[in-house]
Amino acid sequence: MAVLRDPLWNNIRVDGPYLRLVDVAPFQRLRYVRQLGLAHLVYPGATHSRFEHALGAYHLTGLTVRALEDDGQLDAVPALDRRLVVVAALLHDIGHYPFSHALEEIGVPHHEDVAAPLLCEGPIAAVLRETFAPDAPERVLALVRGVSDSPLQGLISGSIDLDKTDYLKRDAMMCGVAYGEIDVERLRHALAVVPEPDSGRPVIGIREKGLSALESLLFAKYQMYRNVYWQHAVRSATAMYKRLVEDALRAGTIDASRLASYTDEGLLHDLGGAGAPPLLAAIQERRLYKRAVEAPAAALRDLDLEWIAEDRARTRAAEDALAAAYGLRPGELLLDYPRKTRMLGLDLPLVMRDGAVARLTDEGIAGAINLPILADQLYRSARWLRVFTATRFDLPRDAVLDALRRV
Repeated sequence: MAVLRDPLWNNIRVDGPYLRLVDVAPFQRLRYVRQLGLAHLVYPGATHSRFEHALGAYHLTGLTVRALEDDGQLDAVPALDRRLVVVAALLHDIGHYPFSHALEEIGVPHHEDVAAPLLCEGPIAAVLRETFAPDAPERVLALVRGVSDSPLQGLISGSIDLDKTDYLKRDAMMCGVAYGEIDVERLRHALAVVPEPDSGRPVIGIREKGLSALESLLFAKYQMYRNVYWQHAVRSATAMYKRLVEDALRAGTIDASRLASYTDEGLLHDLGGAGAPPLLAAIQERRLYKRAVEAPAAALRDLDLEWIAEDRARTRAAEDALAAAYGLRPGELLLDYPRKTRMLGLDLPLVMRDGAVARLTDEGIAGAINLPILADQLYRSARWLRVFTATRFDLPRDAVLDALRRV
């Protein structure tokens, strides 16, 4: 058994087959993949890794499973299912690309799809088949993808998954901000295995006494998106990185099939090649692109710009057309409109004080939790359209928006 010292959760015990999984090369790569991508260029302390986060998610899941066992709620859940959900928490980020989620925004396969061969082939699969079950890799993959029929699926993906609990608190602590405050113990101890209201099958839900703790998680998520994940300089660095990698893929400098095997620094090294592209040098020297135009989603109600987040080819063409229109070279003007996310999304069973089970969704429950109007307002204030340029360059906002309307 190993006891690892963690700055967030203090001591994390890792033993038996879990320790064997930690020691395999694909998991050790996560030591060198930053949790928050390029956010350390804005928040210097944000150098923590996917490795640390995976251990934290594993730790919380193990504690929660044991608490549910002690409460007698897992008597009908096979022991193997309980162990595999802890494995899934440990391995849920095994397919992550360098610098977090950024590359998924240029159209490369999602990290959960990249995880399939890593979980079902090679050293991880060997450990899983040997120490858990012959079909353990496939069952863990289903949990990671959120498609398992395990009653414990909700601990890995969903409104109150423990992955979210760890990364919100860890990211806030490492960035030195006070936005990730969550009543973790209250939230964990309010979790229960309950019959799903529609199908009756057992799933993870929450007792009514945990609603305040759930609200603390939802508002922590909003605050972190607004102030860290979608902070303007973080998004500038992310836009630069996406264009840098996209240019390298188009030029054949790097191989797309190898992207998920890189560490952060390994990818930057190979992007340098014989001569460092200007974008690479700008990132390494922290010469971030400046805001030339910006507008919150609330001001764009009559303008459909979702294609900026969804259609990379169209976005690249629009960037280059705007650059040419204002006398800039290709790559010196970048568009950013973060992919739409369910800012305060909810969909889980709620056990009322009288024992009745209701479905808690984005529509809320009268008298218990009402988030729909607030969620929309918060989302629109956190998400911004930005046009970044290599040097400070004031562009006419209305003209730029009109050009984007016609792309």
